[in-house]
Amino acid sequence: MPEGDSVFRLAARLRQVDGARVLSGELRSGGAAGRSLAGLRVVGHATHGKHLLTRFDDGTTLHTHLRMQGSWTVTAPGRRLPTAAARSARVRLALEDGRTVWGLDLPVVDVLDTADESRVLGHLGPDLLHDDFDADVATARVLRDPTAPVRRVLLDQRNVAGLGNLWVNELGFLRGLHPDRMIGTVDVPALLDLARRMLVRSATVPDAYQVTTGVRRRGERHWVVGRAGRPCLRCRTPVLGRDAVEVVGSAPRRTWWCPRCQPTT
Repeated sequence: MPEGDSVFRLAARLRQVDGARVLSGELRSGGAAGRSLAGLRVVGHATHGKHLLTRFDDGTTLHTHLRMQGSWTVTAPGRRLPTAAARSARVRLALEDGRTVWGLDLPVVDVLDTADESRVLGHLGPDLLHDDFDADVATARVLRDPTAPVRRVLLDQRNVAGLGNLWVNELGFLRGLHPDRMIGTVDVPALLDLARRMLVRSATVPDAYQVTTGVRRRGERHWVVGRAGRPCLRCRTPVLGRDAVEVVGSAPRRTWWCPRCQPTT
């Protein structure tokens, strides 16, 4: 699932091309579709939550978002993408060393001045994966509406950036929080501390990517995600599931919880 840790890992992989010059390339969607990227040098990659920033030496930034379907890949010199994948390319960067960077099926492709990155990021809350993560600011944002359900609050990137559906469900289980519990009744600093530790581990430890139970066996990687109707790994009570729209404008997302480990009060 593309979440903050997914994009953080993606940026780490794409840093293999930092410093490379683009021999030919273009944007194939978005408001700047058709724009040539030839002659630019890639100077770095950064993330904020689920947003990826590719910065160039002319002072511009390529801002992309994976949403649920986007991806990036780098092909070696002399290698080509399969025809079907090539048709879904929204960004192409053919580098002077023969490698090509492809942004595939990206729903968001935008170019802006690097100095103006706040235009697309300024509304977001503090990023749990940033070294300068401000827990006080995040806590204040999370508690703006104390009566809001904990699940809705954590999914809203304006409060804290980087948590997606998988992490919100798993965090709820680990803190014993029913998804409908009011955020004002929760120990928010402790919740955010656990969220930060889990995301950092998932983003930086090779074998820990989105494993919340510590067990990598199939069907046991997550405490509740994907386990509706199956016994809770802790108490054996059947896990419940439902589909709902928690954040205005978003698609329905699946919620999972254990009714015994995550009581309503």
